[in-house]
Order: sequence, then structure tokens, then C-alpha cells
Amino acid sequence: MNTVTRAHLAETIYTEVGLSRNESADLLETVLARMSAALEAGESIKISGFGTFSVRQKGRRIGRNPKTGEEVPILPRRVLVFRPSQVLKAHVNHTAIPADDGSDE
Repeated sequence: MNTVTRAHLAETIYTEVGLSRNESADLLETVLARMSAALEAGESIKISGFGTFSVRQKGRRIGRNPKTGEEVPILPRRVLVFRPSQVLKAHVNHTAIPADDGSDE
């Protein structure tokens, strides 16, 4: 299975958009930095036809060590959540793109 990397994305920007390699890498880093900053600030990122990134707060809870069975407190934390759009799901599953049903996904 292949993995898309920053270098691959920068190279794709270079070939598809026509910016220089340095400009392509800078553009990619700027976009990723802006996305990271927005998520860190608790904002959601919605990319039409792709999906939504958001941060969710999880509360304190009691977990269990699977090896010993001992109860262990799990501290509150923020988790990153990605919810793919119906368009992305359809592309991944090689199915027809669903008609717009008015949802904001």
C-alpha cells in the first residue's frame, strides 16, 4: 500500500499548478500550518467534497489495563476527528456519488 507524503503532495502541486518546487513546498506548508493552527484553536475545517476535521473534548473516565485488569484513570483530552464527505466515501467505494440531499456534509 502506498502512502501519500508531504514530498509527494508538493511534487503534485509543482506538476499540476506550475509553481516552482520551492513555491509548491511553501504553499503546502502554509496550508498545513493554517489547518493545524485552526484545529489547535478548536475550529473545524470543512473541505467541500472531502470532509470535515474537528476537535472533540473527551472527559475523564476509568479504563482498565487489559493485561492486569487494574483500573486506570484516563485523563481528559482533546481528540482529532475526521468525518469524510459522502463524495469521498463514494470515490473510495467506487460507487455513484449520491444526489445532494441538502445535508451540510
